[in-house]
Amino acid sequence: MLVIVALLAVVALWVWWTYPRVGNVLFELIARVEAWRSGVKAVTVPIKGMTLATYQGGDAHAPALLLLHGFSADKGVWLGFARHFTPDYRVIIPDLAGHGKNAFVAGGDYSIDAQARRMVALLDACHLDKVHVIGSSMGAYVASWLATHYPERVLSLGLIGAAGVHLPQPNEVEALVNSGDNPFLIRNRAQFDRFFGMTMAAPPFIPEVLLAAEAQSYIQRREELTEIFANFSDSPRMEPWLPQVRVPSLILWGREDRMVPVASAQTWHQGIPHARLEILDGIGHLPMVESTEQTAAHCRELLEQAKVYASIRP
Repeated sequence: MLVIVALLAVVALWVWWTYPRVGNVLFELIARVEAWRSGVKAVTVPIKGMTLATYQGGDAHAPALLLLHGFSADKGVWLGFARHFTPDYRVIIPDLAGHGKNAFVAGGDYSIDAQARRMVALLDACHLDKVHVIGSSMGAYVASWLATHYPERVLSLGLIGAAGVHLPQPNEVEALVNSGDNPFLIRNRAQFDRFFGMTMAAPPFIPEVLLAAEAQSYIQRREELTEIFANFSDSPRMEPWLPQVRVPSLILWGREDRMVPVASAQTWHQGIPHARLEILDGIGHLPMVESTEQTAAHCRELLEQAKVYASIRP
């Protein structure tokens, strides 16, 4: 009997130890398949002081589209979305510094200004003068910084669930952060499940083995994410610069967004009065994942508007 119990204990320990690792392998395989389906390849781009992991695809001579992910995410969130654009655009999807395949460096400066400067360096390294840029959450913060501080590099601006302005009403995440319980900084699986539940109102099916791997990744990266969060959340808010945005712009929000309240969309819209505002019912913080085709359709309208704007701009 003791032998059986011991064997069961060994099996249970082995499953506990390997389960997230299996998920990591599956994540990598799925990402490769999705990248292939979207027509992008992994490309490492050296810039000053570091290298940036990217996905790139599409016609090298077509207009360029830069896609920027949010805090704690990576370039993989854009893969399903990207396949709607690679037939007509040169698509570039970087991991922001400290995220994804990019090594974290303590004291590396993860402010919005620094992340935007790295994107300018990426464009230079890719020999691109101008791009359309679409960002999600913190990536939208970086995108708006690019449009206001490097306007000569931006053709159009898409903001999805954008962080970067003062919140106009109490918010669940802000309340948790102020109480010392930042939902992004995860210590255990229960906290991860709470965080994941906040990210999407209509998430696609994700197998448990992948969720286990993602939970382990967040737990292991907790100290790194703490520093990155402090750097980006201490960055200047965008309100003073928003009237400087001159390019065609889209503000896209999920009405059920628990990470950044939908009321924030009005702040962005008041600051960029020419921007088009679209709010998606039944959708949370990641519309490009939750409602990929609908989000892509709105963004394609933005890019078509930018074509018209470019044709009549003096």
